[in-house]
Amino acid sequence: MSESSDRMVPYYCPYCGGEDLRPHEDQHGAWACRECTRVFTVKFIGLVVKR
Repeated sequence: MSESSDRMVPYYCPYCGGEDLRPHEDQHGAWACRECTRVFTVKFIGLVVKR
């Protein structure tokens, strides 16, 4: 899973689809894509209740 228990691992970059992702040390929870050089975060908001 991940190095830290509170950090979920994204498997793909949301911008280019690249798989070479590394934790970005400047910000907690940020990921750096080495293919397109973007840094991004992924945040879980919640679940949708179907009625």
